[in-house]
Amino acid sequence: MNHSPALFAVMLVALSPLVTWADDWPQWRGPNRDAISVETGLMQEWPAEGPKLVWQVNDVGAGYSTPAVVGDRLYVMGNEGTDNEFVQARSVADGSLAWSVTIGKVGPNRGPQYPGSRSTPTIDGDMLYVLGSDGDLACLETASGNVVWKKQLRTDFGGVPGQWAYSESPLVDGDTLICTPGGATATIVALDKRTGEAIWKAALPEADEAAYASAIIASGGPSGKQYIQFVQKGLVGLDAATGTPLWRYARTAEGSPANIPTPIVSDNFVYSAASRSGSGLVKLVEADGALTAEEVYFQKGLPAAIGGALKLGDVLYGTSGAGMMCVDFATGEVKWQERGIGTGSICLADGRIYLHGETGEAALIEPSTEGYKEHGRFTPPNQPDRGDAKAWAYPVVANGRLYLRDATSLWSFDIAR
Repeated sequence: MNHSPALFAVMLVALSPLVTWADDWPQWRGPNRDAISVETGLMQEWPAEGPKLVWQVNDVGAGYSTPAVVGDRLYVMGNEGTDNEFVQARSVADGSLAWSVTIGKVGPNRGPQYPGSRSTPTIDGDMLYVLGSDGDLACLETASGNVVWKKQLRTDFGGVPGQWAYSESPLVDGDTLICTPGGATATIVALDKRTGEAIWKAALPEADEAAYASAIIASGGPSGKQYIQFVQKGLVGLDAATGTPLWRYARTAEGSPANIPTPIVSDNFVYSAASRSGSGLVKLVEADGALTAEEVYFQKGLPAAIGGALKLGDVLYGTSGAGMMCVDFATGEVKWQERGIGTGSICLADGRIYLHGETGEAALIEPSTEGYKEHGRFTPPNQPDRGDAKAWAYPVVANGRLYLRDATSLWSFDIAR
C-alpha cells in the first residue's frame, strides 16, 4: 500500500448537495453524518410532559430504521413479517402515507433474533437510496416511489452480511454511491448512483463481513479523499477514486460480534468503538508514502453504545452501559458520567443534545464539560410492544420537529420556540 505523498489530514468534508431546506435531515446521522444539525430556534427546556405531540402513527411496520426528512416528506423503512420489507414516504404535516414500496425480504439473523428493517434512506435531490436488511439496494424516485434501479449485494457482489443482516445506510458522494456488501470479492463497492453500475470493487484481503456501521467521507489519500468504514474485522480507509485500501485499525473490532457505531473523525484522528471490545482513537500518519493508523489510546468504558456518539469542541458525548458520558476526545479522559435515562442514541441541535433511550424515554441535555445538565425528559405516549428488542432508532431533528421511531410507532413533536 505505497502511495505518492499526499495530504492525509482527515476531516469530514461536505457531501454533495443533498438538501433543499437548510434544516433537513436527509440521511443517516444528519447532513454530514456527524449527528449534528445547524438548526436554531429550538426549545431549550422541555415542559414536564415533554414537547407538544403533533402526530403519532403506529403503522410504519416493524424494525429499527431511523427516518430521513426532506421538505414536506419523511422517509422510513419497515417490514411486515419476513417477506415484505418496504420503504415509505409520509407527510411531515400529519404522518399520512404518500407511498410504500417493497424492497425485498427481511435478512435472516444468526443467533439471537432481532429481524427487521434497519437502514436509513438517503435522499439526494429527487432520488432516494435504500438498503434492505437482506441486501436489496435500490434507487427510487422520491415523488412516486418508482424504482429506477436495483441491485442485490449478496448475489450481484458476492456479499457476506454480518450475523444480524445488513444495517448500513448508503452513502452518496457526488455521482457515487458507497455501500458494503462484505466478503472476499467486493467488500466495499462504489457504484454510479444513476445506474447502479460498479465504478470500483474493493476486495479487502481480510474478506470482512459487512458489519453494521455506515461509511463516512474524509479528506486524505492519493486522490485527496477517502471513505472510512467500520467492517467486521476492523476500521478501514479506502481511496475514494480507486477503492485502494489505505490503512486498517483492528483493535476496536477484536472480540466484537457487532461493529455498529459510525466512526468519528476530527483533523487526522479517527474514533471507533464497539461495546464488547472497547473504544480507540487513532492518528493517521504518512510515512514512506503510506498512510498508517497509530493508536493514541484504547480503553473500555467510553461511549460505545449502538446509539453512537458525537464530537462537540474538544469533547465526545455518548452513552455506554453506565449511561451518558462526556469524554476528552484527544486523551480518553472521562470528564463526567451520569446514569440519566441510560443507554441511548444521540444527536445535537441548537445547543442541546437529544437522547433517545433504549427504554423508549427521551431526554434533552445541555452540552457541558462541567457535568450532566438535563433540561427535560419524557416518554412518548402509547408505547409499542418491542418484544425482546430495544428502542434502537436514532432521534431526528428537522425543521422544528423531533421525530422518534420505536418498533411500529413513529412520533412527531413540535420543538420550535
